[in-house]
Amino acid sequence: MPQPDYSNSKYGAFALTIACLIVAAFAGSFYDEMDITFGGERAKILNGGQDLYLSLDQYSGSGFQSKNEYLFGRFDMQLKLVPDNSAGTVTTFYLSSQGTGRDEIDFEFLGNSTGNPYTIHTNVYSNGKGDKEQEFHLWFDPTAAFHTYCILWNSQRIIFYIDDIPLRVFNNHEAIGVPFPKSQPMKVYSSVWNADDWATQGGRVKTDWTKAPFTASYRKFNANANKVSPDSKSKSLENENQAWRSQGLDAAGRNRIRWVQNKYMIYNYCNDYSRFPNGLPVECTRSRFL
Repeated sequence: MPQPDYSNSKYGAFALTIACLIVAAFAGSFYDEMDITFGGERAKILNGGQDLYLSLDQYSGSGFQSKNEYLFGRFDMQLKLVPDNSAGTVTTFYLSSQGTGRDEIDFEFLGNSTGNPYTIHTNVYSNGKGDKEQEFHLWFDPTAAFHTYCILWNSQRIIFYIDDIPLRVFNNHEAIGVPFPKSQPMKVYSSVWNADDWATQGGRVKTDWTKAPFTASYRKFNANANKVSPDSKSKSLENENQAWRSQGLDAAGRNRIRWVQNKYMIYNYCNDYSRFPNGLPVECTRSRFL
């Protein structure tokens, strides 16, 4: 059954609040949490639902999405990215609403030739408009072992984490006219696909299909979040830990994000004067951690 479209109603936030079932969906089986969306046998759930693999070959990529929709929460996934020569490939982990005027919160992992670093691309969309990109390299090899990638989303801010180290904060600046995703429920998505027209060094390095299939590994998905239920009779349930509802950065977090952004940030839209010749976006004057 199609979900009701709350995004065009001034009463959307109220209606969604009524429809929210507050739950903690702790790490469980991918069979229970996710649906394969494309790629056929290129997407595999193994080990009793504990492991999920997405592969890309010259014919198709693959992907999955969460069975549930959420309105705010903390979303953790352990990933091990495509190893060796991953040039041209993109692995994703993101939240997105459905339909036009979508909201979206993105982690995208842009592959590279062997020995060169992955680029971690982040972006935030609200009502279909993005252009809020920040990009990073990493202080570790994301293909050698699993690492935990996290999106924390509440009504005040969005924080991107890797292994509980914050990379980026995107604050709610609606008061100065900056759209913020807060009324459209979102699902969790992941995919592995080919983007060699732009992903690696602006498209100069192409995918080497002799190295296919390209495989990314997933485990331990954790959604401590408001699950949106289509059943308006559903009740709010007690939840062990909802610290994410008001979570921000403490002094230690601010020190860590300064370290990441000073040493590993390679692009920030708030510094791109050539892209915004008529002036940087208004939120860029408010926080260095955007």
